[in-house]
Amino acid sequence: MWLWTLPIFSAVFGIAGFWTVICSNANPQSSVFAQTCNICCGLALWIQMIRFQQVRDYGHHGQENTVAAVCGAIFAFGLSMTGNFQRKPFERIHLLAACTTFIFCLIYFWIQLYLTYRAQPSQDRYWVGPVRAILCTLSTLLFIGFAILHMQPCQTKAALCEWALTMMIFCLYGLFAAEFRHIDCYSLTTSEWGEDSLSTSKSKLKTQLFKELFNT
Repeated sequence: MWLWTLPIFSAVFGIAGFWTVICSNANPQSSVFAQTCNICCGLALWIQMIRFQQVRDYGHHGQENTVAAVCGAIFAFGLSMTGNFQRKPFERIHLLAACTTFIFCLIYFWIQLYLTYRAQPSQDRYWVGPVRAILCTLSTLLFIGFAILHMQPCQTKAALCEWALTMMIFCLYGLFAAEFRHIDCYSLTTSEWGEDSLSTSKSKLKTQLFKELFNT
């Protein structure tokens, strides 16, 4: 199915979009940067939703998958905030959003590394696992370097760590293509569950009404 192209498109679009913007504080680069972040935010949420359901279909209904989904949603929100609040006018908000984005994104992908070996089956585990582990380790080291350098008068080196970390994150998203290529079909259905839940609620309501009627 075509779903395996979605992570690759997201990675290529994000890398190309971020490298196109040399100075995000000037127009029109500032607008391009904001739109790139917003589009990447939507793509990230789409990919995370598919991955969440894929792990569930594998039979893994543990809390790790749910925690990963929550972290992914917070990461996407932080990414949108980072793009829409530029550094110069809103420096504190921008830095807070960037740190939130990186922290929750790293948590998300470390959990995905765990699920790579936990969720069964995983046909490409033998190479996806080590590659994901290397990228997660490098991303964590880059974030630590970014945090340390930012607290010191080394803004240029901190910015380099930030951009390198961003590229690593896009590569991690592109790696989902290896798992998505095994998906034959994808559909989102809510009507069946909703009808059962509604019927159950109506049945409970009728029972309660009859009890109250006979008690009076």
